[in-house]
Amino acid sequence: MKIRKATQNDADAIRGIHFAAFPEGERDLVSDVAVKMLSEETSPPVLSLVAEVDDTVIGHITFSPVTSHDTKKHLGYILAPLAVRPSHQKRGIASQLIMSGVQHLSELGSGALLVYGDPDFYSRFGFGADRGGCYPPPYQLEYAFGWQAMALGDFDFPSSSISISCVSSLSNPALW
Repeated sequence: MKIRKATQNDADAIRGIHFAAFPEGERDLVSDVAVKMLSEETSPPVLSLVAEVDDTVIGHITFSPVTSHDTKKHLGYILAPLAVRPSHQKRGIASQLIMSGVQHLSELGSGALLVYGDPDFYSRFGFGADRGGCYPPPYQLEYAFGWQAMALGDFDFPSSSISISCVSSLSNPALW
């Protein structure tokens, strides 16, 4: 398996992965967001990675920058969305995508990495709900326990909470 940066040429494959991996009622929204992230212009840039097997894209992950809602200062990234084709799930592909992204982002500098997902899965990578509380999510969450954070590089979490803003593609309450 090979992990590489995604390009606009991967848009159809990325849409298909998220459409196949997410349940009805979520698949259209998430697959659209995954593709929109490919053209999101931010500073620092969005990191979108794909996993390939035999030149076929079978997994996708995106890391987009988050900023302080008040000062617009860069605080870190949010991991969303992540999907692997159902035919390739349970093989560690999602884990490899996460670890590859974390390594790349850590090399760029320090900050927080946020995620909204299953604590049992994401805790394996160092995410914790206690650290997620430092950065309240921008929208109401159905499952608040799923909001988590981890440190990228040599980073200390703030002692008080900081409101965040995310990229325009994630600025939709229906995603949260």
